[in-house]
Amino acid sequence: MNDPRRKLLIFLHNNDYATRPLLRRILLHDPGLTSVFHMSSQDISSLYKIPFQRAKAFHDQLQSDARRYKSEQFMKEFSVITIFDEDYPILLKNIPDPPFVLYLAGNRELLNHTPSISVVGTRKPTKSAYPAMERVISPLIEAGWRVVSGLAAGVDRFAHLLALRYHGTTVGVIGSGFHHIYPKENISLFQQMAASQLVISEYAPDVRPQKYHFPERNRIVSGLSAATLVVEAKARSGSLITVDQALEQGREVFAFPGSLLNENSEGCNRMIQEGAKMVLNTHDIIESWPK
Repeated sequence: MNDPRRKLLIFLHNNDYATRPLLRRILLHDPGLTSVFHMSSQDISSLYKIPFQRAKAFHDQLQSDARRYKSEQFMKEFSVITIFDEDYPILLKNIPDPPFVLYLAGNRELLNHTPSISVVGTRKPTKSAYPAMERVISPLIEAGWRVVSGLAAGVDRFAHLLALRYHGTTVGVIGSGFHHIYPKENISLFQQMAASQLVISEYAPDVRPQKYHFPERNRIVSGLSAATLVVEAKARSGSLITVDQALEQGREVFAFPGSLLNENSEGCNRMIQEGAKMVLNTHDIIESWPK
């Protein structure tokens, strides 16, 4: 935590015009994160191949005392982990596009808890999804497994609630800053998890949810675990984005099978047909767990 680059990276990350690709190029060119603060707008535009107007806006925020103060206030309000920190999760660091900065609300130690399974699925599950999840996942929770999900409605919410009900551990990954919890009906769950579990976000606390945040968030959900379990998913489901991320990350994918008449099972059944491990009980996960 004494790496002098931490604060610089967090400050850069808080810049409204600093995308992950730009941060990646900056780190590649200047691993010490010192020269960019002394460059002109034109130099930034030329070196990092971005339009001058964006480079100027980026440069202006780099020089802003108000932005620096806001960044420091965020660090006081919440725990922050950077890719430079020793306790940054190894599994997450090894994905193709790891987050450079994560904000944490809750128990930081849960970041590296193992074993861990990510659970995803539709926001509008059928009634049978919940007892199926309880049957398969609760024995894992009682055995000490961490449950990771996206703190969304439906399957995500129930995965977190299962971990709480069975006195286990759970991590929620959200697609907004902590000052703007979405969906609003999960605010109380967020507060409960921030008090006894862990919620993380790639976005600064004042960032409002945007549509594109949730596909971005999915790579972190899958990246925190060695395997992802899909409970229910339509043929064209956001959960399948998480599956694609998991496969790209070299992780195992498990899926619940479902009725041919249930559109919420189309995605899972197709995944199983294409090679995902079909899960009928807890043992199916344990025996196929990535070694």
